[in-house]
Amino acid sequence: MKNNLVKIITIVSVIIPLAVAVLLFMPSKIELFGDWTYKLPHFNAVINSLTALFLVISFYMIKYKKNVSMHQLFNTMAFILGGIFLVSYIIYHSSVESTRYIGDSKGIYYFFLISHILLSIVVVPFVLFAFYYSLSDQIKKHKKVVKYTFPIWLYVSVSGVIVYLMISPFYKF
Repeated sequence: MKNNLVKIITIVSVIIPLAVAVLLFMPSKIELFGDWTYKLPHFNAVINSLTALFLVISFYMIKYKKNVSMHQLFNTMAFILGGIFLVSYIIYHSSVESTRYIGDSKGIYYFFLISHILLSIVVVPFVLFAFYYSLSDQIKKHKKVVKYTFPIWLYVSVSGVIVYLMISPFYKF
């Protein structure tokens, strides 16, 4: 069972970025979902904001309050929001052309965008292994992997909001 879960985590960690890349670079978009998809970046920014908040609360609960159940609750909520974000992100990018940033701060924008994208790819297996170790009561391994997972996941959530705020004036509605 353990080896199967490790294989699943590895496969999912490869499939997610590949699927997103395919959707981003599709020659034509799917016209299945309708005009409401243009509002998804706003929804995704809210999800990223809540994810960042839940991660910070989760960290506080375990580090300063030693409250394992609240730590687990807020991490689980962040994980669920991550799944909702992924579905929303896929729907948006499969049906809407990408928005170009035409502001004055291109260097700053592209720094956040590129680091956000690269680290969002990196963080997927870390998050999945962190949850796997926690759920399988491998707390030493869990603690080892979350040393890296927490700051990366928090950065990805916050930088996603920064990218959204910088590009939102250029979205089509």
